[in-house]
Amino acid sequence: MSRIDPNDRLADRLRGIPGTIFSQMSALAVRTGALNLGQGFPDRDGPASVVEAAVEALRSGRNQYPPGIGVPELRHAVAAHQARHYGIELDPDRQVLATTGATEGIAAALLALVNPGDEVIVLEPFYDSYTAMIQMAGGVRRPVTLRAPDFRLDADELRAAVTGRTTTILLNSPHNPTGTVLTRDELRAVAEVAQEHDLVVVTDEVYEHLVFDHHEHVPLATLPGMFDRTLSLSSAGKTFSFTGWKVGWATGPDHLVRAVEAAKQWLTFSSGAPLQPAVAHALDHEAGFYTGLAKELQAKRDGLCEGLRRLDLDVFEPEGTYFVTTDVSRYGYEDGLAFCHALPDRAGVVAIPSQAFYDDAEEGRHQVRWAFCKEQEVLDEGVRRLLSADLHA
Repeated sequence: MSRIDPNDRLADRLRGIPGTIFSQMSALAVRTGALNLGQGFPDRDGPASVVEAAVEALRSGRNQYPPGIGVPELRHAVAAHQARHYGIELDPDRQVLATTGATEGIAAALLALVNPGDEVIVLEPFYDSYTAMIQMAGGVRRPVTLRAPDFRLDADELRAAVTGRTTTILLNSPHNPTGTVLTRDELRAVAEVAQEHDLVVVTDEVYEHLVFDHHEHVPLATLPGMFDRTLSLSSAGKTFSFTGWKVGWATGPDHLVRAVEAAKQWLTFSSGAPLQPAVAHALDHEAGFYTGLAKELQAKRDGLCEGLRRLDLDVFEPEGTYFVTTDVSRYGYEDGLAFCHALPDRAGVVAIPSQAFYDDAEEGRHQVRWAFCKEQEVLDEGVRRLLSADLHA
């Protein structure tokens, strides 16, 4: 009897989707004992009061299935957060949906809103789950590239990307991996295109509170005419430094939130029962945490950028998020992936090759992303190792 190649059993919707680069590079860090300046998770947990709220929920019996749309206190806390920060008034029973992190929010949104053959405009470089889920939904991605060194949105390129099959724009601001925070003018261009062509916009805003200097995060849903066509996603992972909890939310008009719920109910139905009330506590009582975190991250950004500038590479200073992007082309490697694979042996450090986030191979070929959401001593040691190593091919 002939053996069946297991790969022949793989559904077509998954073919050509590589494993996530984050798992690959974090595994490399573990295998080599290198400092992980790649994957974006903090070295320190968020507020102790939020952990205690989770413990209390565990002990008080909040351990069975929560409602599929999320526990009431979380939905009310999300609605209050949106009103407090952005003036967005939401019905917590119809316009807020709890998700298993923003990752599930993205998956459920694309499965709910994209038909096979629909085109989805996405900013490039893109978080890798975007392209995976567009493909799994049967959609076709249409990248609009944010180009170095400024990584700004070109309104003309955005307009040129729209065709008769475009239905959706997938927007990410503050933007991972570049750290760009879209300006009001850039967002107005998105709004004009969306309204002119009757498009839905899915916005990933997980870094909404981690913005630096004079920059401001402006939710697209606050622009005139955009609330009814915008689905907004965020989570507690980045805002409160609990990335492993995977508690997120989708907000927007009833019809979009209900569409996402229709897909989400067949993915996880519900999750994180004792974590949801803890995140509600965080949203209601720990706003000072993310205000302080943004200031702390800005200082760490400045320090890491200063250290990286002492190397033979170009440094593109971010306006928000956890990450700084560099160009490593002068080191002589074929691409950023080869550089990142050599880095643990050369310097005992791991970073992320940004080419994994591009369709435009040349634009992203030598870009490398570094995370500064680590403890200061880890960042200092990473810079010391890099400066003392021979990094050239």
